[in-house]
Amino acid sequence: MKYEEFKKIVIETAEKKGLTDYELYYDSSESVSVDTFRDQINKFSSSTEGGVCFRTLLNGQMGYASTEDLSPEEAEAIVLRAVENAGVLESAEESFLGEAGGEYAEIKQDLQKLPSAEELVKFALAGQKIAYAADPMVIDGTSTRLMNISEKTAIFNSRGLDLSCENAATGIIAAAVVSNGKEMNNSFDIKIAPLDDALLKETVEKSVKSAVKKLGAGVAPTGAYPVVFAPEAVSALLGTFSSAFSAENAQKGLSLLAGKEGQTIASEKVTLIDDPFYAENPFRRPFDAEGMPAFRKEIISGGELKTLLYNLRTAAVAGVKTTGNASKYGYAGAVGISPFTLVLQPGELSEEELLKKAGNGVYIDSLQGTHAGANPISGDFSLQSGGFMIENGEKTGAVKGFTVAGNFFDVLKHIEALSDKPEFSSMGGQTAFAVPAILVSGLTIAGK
Repeated sequence: MKYEEFKKIVIETAEKKGLTDYELYYDSSESVSVDTFRDQINKFSSSTEGGVCFRTLLNGQMGYASTEDLSPEEAEAIVLRAVENAGVLESAEESFLGEAGGEYAEIKQDLQKLPSAEELVKFALAGQKIAYAADPMVIDGTSTRLMNISEKTAIFNSRGLDLSCENAATGIIAAAVVSNGKEMNNSFDIKIAPLDDALLKETVEKSVKSAVKKLGAGVAPTGAYPVVFAPEAVSALLGTFSSAFSAENAQKGLSLLAGKEGQTIASEKVTLIDDPFYAENPFRRPFDAEGMPAFRKEIISGGELKTLLYNLRTAAVAGVKTTGNASKYGYAGAVGISPFTLVLQPGELSEEELLKKAGNGVYIDSLQGTHAGANPISGDFSLQSGGFMIENGEKTGAVKGFTVAGNFFDVLKHIEALSDKPEFSSMGGQTAFAVPAILVSGLTIAGK
């Protein structure tokens, strides 16, 4: 049964039960991926995932029920289960459903015709040929992965909301493994964009060049240095600490930004934006997981914390309007908060000029162990890193196996300059990133 037919039966059942406050949330995704080994396809997968969640508000308590089964019988049963759950669940937190009447941005979704499975296979095998031809040091283990992803989200509730949104994208993951006979190294590059020969070549060759450059890497000497974080490292830091901007975490005492709206928390060069409509992100949305209008907002402007990110419940607690940042991890997930695309506004310097401004320091393009080596509450981090030394304003020898330590909130305050070229990346979660390279003064490096 299709979602619209399922929804109709849910509405009829809810009305028969006399329900006046309820919501039906639908989320589905389809993906196809091919992976390679040497000059062959060694893995092919195709999957469809998704389901619905029904919520109803009874006597101040929210009852939940979810299912993957979109059958007529389950359309009735899901309503009855949610009613039953509302009668036994007790929560001190007030629950909310979205109200109709908001203004929603018009998003012209370019629902590109996704490549067929046969085309994905063709591109994946072509990627392998490009990789092995790019450098004689490329060895087995090098792979090219191609994938299609399409998704649909829909929200209906008894308060007048009836919304839907569809997105689709193609992605490339190029992973290169190289060896000079003495040591091995690897690197990968990810691109989410319409697929063509030029993009494939650029992505694969970039991963090979990156892996080759770091052969023979030494260890950075211990000390305090200016550090240039490459865009991929900036994305990793923001991804690790973005929960600090959640009003839910602030209200629970899990963010040091609680009570700091309107205060300076970063360098005046820092403007951080949450943009649901960022052009390079194929997964743009006009509404959040509660059906509230999504909109572009400055989280930090010129160093000042303008707003935390709110859903309906946390906004009510704070006495403000929601910022339209409700999120759900899957159709059955609880309502939380997350950004759409975090955009760190670029500066005016090229990366070469940024290196010259650093003088002598370290260029970091990879961070590892963010789950174990970072504390999202305190902001402290100590992370295994890789990159290059900066000497007299230029990148020189590759370095690896060293640790960079500091505090995220101090990093925000000590950003001295930003490059003029942001790079878009998606980490595969709720949030994507569009960030430039940044120069940060005085971070501690533990190496040799």
